[in-house]
Amino acid sequence: MVFYAQLAFIGAVRTLGFWVRQGLDRPNDSGGGAMFSDMTRELPSIGWVGFLDGDAMLQSFLALVLAVALGMVIAFHPTTARTVDTREEAELPKVLIMYALIGAVVGEIVLEYGMVVGFVIFGLGGLMRFRTDAASTRDTGRLIVVTLVGLISGLNLPHFAVMATGFAWVLIYVFDGHPICELEVHEIPKGKVKEASEAYRRVLGQLGCTIISEDKSFSKSRIDYVIRAPRNKTPTALNAALCERVPAEVRGEIDWEVE
Repeated sequence: MVFYAQLAFIGAVRTLGFWVRQGLDRPNDSGGGAMFSDMTRELPSIGWVGFLDGDAMLQSFLALVLAVALGMVIAFHPTTARTVDTREEAELPKVLIMYALIGAVVGEIVLEYGMVVGFVIFGLGGLMRFRTDAASTRDTGRLIVVTLVGLISGLNLPHFAVMATGFAWVLIYVFDGHPICELEVHEIPKGKVKEASEAYRRVLGQLGCTIISEDKSFSKSRIDYVIRAPRNKTPTALNAALCERVPAEVRGEIDWEVE
């Protein structure tokens, strides 16, 4: 199905190009003629002089700031935190904010170059959607960002490419500096789940971890945590500290899953 859809898209683009070459922009079809003229016009080349255009850079900067800020308003909605049960749900705000940045970058490109770049981005999006096997939604967002940065650089907009890269770098540094981890404590001594929960919660707090959710299963003698780890602690270090500080009489076996 995907293969046939791609063939149809390629055929439509070729047909469009044929009619444009044949001079389809008739005098009584001013709308269509203007559209084809816009799609076939020579693209402007701004180049490195764009770094000297302070007004344009400020407008682009404010557009990216606004997109990230509004993305945060939605991503960190007060009701969202009460429904987080898994690591994927805890990671969702980061993904939403990154995609808000992607939308702003696409908007700036289309605003600068018009409809023709929109078709290019549409084609790139189809290839990444169906031909790329990214490990997670977060990785897909990063893939789209680097693709757009490459596209912007190829369109000879180095100032905007640097700005978009800087925004993405800051977001990744802020969000991934405190990775979301899923911690499963199983094989807890029978009848000790409540005491184990208190002990693990206390030690995690001492280690600087933020507990996002906790799910206790008394029948399975297991506790599942979703935590936000501190920037200066690795899962290996956290695991060693938990094994050392949690009393042996309530200690269980630990499995980690890190995004």
